[in-house]
This record gives sequence, C-alpha cells and structure tokens, in this order.
Amino acid sequence: MNNQQWARRIKRAEELASRYPFAAELLNFYAQIANFQEAVFSRASADQFPAATIDENLGAQRISSLLSSFEEFLSLVIRIAPQPLRDSAHDWEHRGREEWARLLDRCWQEKSFPAEDQSHWFLARAFLQPYAELVRQNISFSSQVRHPFVCPVCSQKAVCGILRQQGDGGQRWLQCSFCTAEWEFRRIVCPGCGEEDDRKFPVYVQDTCDYVRVECCESCKQYIKTIDLTRNGLAEPLVDEIASAPLDLWAREHGYSKLALNLLEM
Repeated sequence: MNNQQWARRIKRAEELASRYPFAAELLNFYAQIANFQEAVFSRASADQFPAATIDENLGAQRISSLLSSFEEFLSLVIRIAPQPLRDSAHDWEHRGREEWARLLDRCWQEKSFPAEDQSHWFLARAFLQPYAELVRQNISFSSQVRHPFVCPVCSQKAVCGILRQQGDGGQRWLQCSFCTAEWEFRRIVCPGCGEEDDRKFPVYVQDTCDYVRVECCESCKQYIKTIDLTRNGLAEPLVDEIASAPLDLWAREHGYSKLALNLLEM
C-alpha cells in the first residue's frame, strides 16, 4: 500500500459527506483523522519505523519513536472531535509519556478494551492504525488461513466484508478492523460463529445504499456489513462502511451486535 490508498479514502469520505447529510459529520471527522494517519504513515515509512509483528509488544525503541506523534494526535482530537472524545483527549494530554506508552502498548497487543474504556481505545487504535498498516505491508501472509475468523496478520476480527467479481460470481473477502488486511472467506458462512445454514442469515439492504448489505446470523446474533463492489466499483470499503451508519441502527434495533467496531468505534 502507498499514499494513494489514503488519498482515495479521504476523497471518498468527502464525496459521501456531500451526498449523505446524515453522515456528513462522521465522514468529515474521519477525513481529518485519515489525513493525520496519512502523514504518520509517510513519516514512519521514511524513518524506517522499526519492524515488529502485531502480536508482540512494541518495545521501548518503537514506543519512543511514537510518543511525539501521539501528542500531536491528542491535540488534533481536542480540536476536531465530538465532546466525549475531546474530554478523553484532554485527560490523556495531561497524563504524560509513561501512561501514553502503556496505553499504546496495550492497544497493540490486546484485542479489545473494556466497554468503559472505549474512548481510550479510539485514541490508541486510531493513532496506531497507520503503523499497523505499515507492518502489514512489510510482512508476507497468505489470504488462505487456518483460522479464517480472524485476521491472518494481527488476529483481530473483520470490520466488514467485501464482495468482488470473480469468474461468473463474486468472491467474499473480510477486511481487518485494525491493520486492514484482507483475507478470503466463504460466502455462506457466518464470520462470527461459523454457522453454515443459509436459512439463519437474514440480510437487510436499503434502497438508497443498495451495495451495502447487513448480513446477520440468527445463531450468534452478530452481524457484519458487506460492501458489494460488483454493484459499486467506486466504493472504498472502510469509508462506505462508516457512511452506512443507519444500517447499524437497524441491526441493533433488531437485536444484533456488530462483529467488530470500525475506526470510529461504531
């Protein structure tokens, strides 16, 4: 991946913000976060950010190289974020580098934070995501994995599905909620529990956004949104997943929980 990927995400967020007023605030916030992430990614690439795998701790050398950028990120969030995130960033701004280091290392290694720590999770996760993408870019992995329910790079769950044209049909992929790796996944299988009975997979689609599907599972009561690129080849899955927030409301009102939250913790 290079910086063109970030440019496409930002452009897509701006396009959808102008098209969907109900999602404009979310998408404009995301675009500013993505602009920061792009700069971090470029800087880390140029500085040859020390190699790591995503399942080990960051280590003192790596953390030391991150802290000044994290301070910059906190300042950005204080300027542009909704009030709860601004409050969290203000709090963390005054905690100092030792606590910042513990927060970032914990986020790098752990799969989730307790519900009461979600704003802290956003700060660490959004900041570290470009580093995770850089690590993912620099390692080899197979999209055909032994444990297909989690990312083959960082073992986190998928934030969305992607449907791409392949032969006479479509091939389903899952996209990681952290490092954004993609891996192949069978179409008629729940990515939450492995259920294979297609009678237990209700699907919901809105007419105004018919290329995004809410795919639910009656066995585990989880859902994931799939971006159908065979219907809309201009979609950027990470961005269009955020823009389709009303579908999340529908799913939750019907008793389903999301397989993995997106970057904005939705």
